[in-house]
Amino acid sequence: MTGLSLPSLCGEEGCRLLIEHAGKHDAYPTRAWSFMQQRDKDKLTKAGFATPRGGNKGAYQNHVLRSNKVIVPYERLHIVPLDQYQDGYVIRLYPEQYFAAAGIVRESFITGEDAWIEVGRNAFVLYRTHDGYKTLPPLAHWMARSLLKDGAPVKERGKDVEDVGHYVLRISSLGKQQRVIEGAPQGVFAPEYADQETNFLSQCVLAWLIIHTHGSPYTTTQATHLQAILAAEGLLDAAGYEYKGVIRHGLASCPLCLRFIHYRELHEMVAFQTTEGAENAAEQVEGATRSTIVSLFHLTPLRYDTIAHIPQSVAWGHAVCNTRLGQRECVSLAEIIEMGLKVGVIRPEGIETFGWITTDFRMIRSPNGAVWIQLNADVTDGPPETLEPQKATP
Repeated sequence: MTGLSLPSLCGEEGCRLLIEHAGKHDAYPTRAWSFMQQRDKDKLTKAGFATPRGGNKGAYQNHVLRSNKVIVPYERLHIVPLDQYQDGYVIRLYPEQYFAAAGIVRESFITGEDAWIEVGRNAFVLYRTHDGYKTLPPLAHWMARSLLKDGAPVKERGKDVEDVGHYVLRISSLGKQQRVIEGAPQGVFAPEYADQETNFLSQCVLAWLIIHTHGSPYTTTQATHLQAILAAEGLLDAAGYEYKGVIRHGLASCPLCLRFIHYRELHEMVAFQTTEGAENAAEQVEGATRSTIVSLFHLTPLRYDTIAHIPQSVAWGHAVCNTRLGQRECVSLAEIIEMGLKVGVIRPEGIETFGWITTDFRMIRSPNGAVWIQLNADVTDGPPETLEPQKATP
């Protein structure tokens, strides 16, 4: 991907600064993209944050690094990779899940298979409604969750800061009943988690892709430090980026629609009403929305059962394309062609093929960038399934 002779990294204690650097070692040097404009640095910083929409309602921390403690919903315990959360986790319970009746804890949390889950230690109860708080109130000795350092309350997590307490109130207003907010935010949205190493390398990839946007003000010769980091991790792979549709003909492209990413689109606000199929969408006024034309794009959807925010799966893509893709994998044109299934229409003169389809029939691509996505699976006439959640073990 580059014909430049790359500088050597320090390597001592995992340091990724250039060899013979001054000062302390640094395994995660953001100075590798110090040549960029502040707005691009801010874009990369934001990409490293966990920012779930409406996160406060779930007691989530917003706009903090992905490498933080995560909140694991009790009903998701059977699928989450607990051992991969290097920065810890806390289990979220609703009062209906924890209590059998007012003041009576379900037996499974006392002597049963959930006894390893302890409210106040590795779990908390989240109240979201006035009715839940009234009918299944906190136990008499319980306290709202808070943060302590050396016995004194603090507002932010950090070294030697301890989570204490048992419950969090995030109760919305209803009629004449007032909104109630009590208890500290408990962690980040689990699907958005990435440890510090993975998060940093993902930012490195995204910085490299910014350089390759159409109209970028940067050159690869400015980024030799960044290239050295990517090369050391096997992430400076031109063919690999082209194969995934993250880069096309040497320029960054949207993995879904394959259109080139223009540098200005990283910072201009999206206008959904100009998008095909969204002509009646509410108008977006620049400065009144945080949605840019191009935003962080995941080739593999963020889910509870895996860690998907990884450098091999991040890109820049159109916000509109992100919305269209939803919680689906973005299979590249090259990948679909390899599957070998063509699709077409039957005409009187014969079959006319127009693209390729994935083996699961969920996505069709044409060679010129058109994409068809399955919106829902076939309807079955059988009885509705009853899902019995399995229990995880610590």
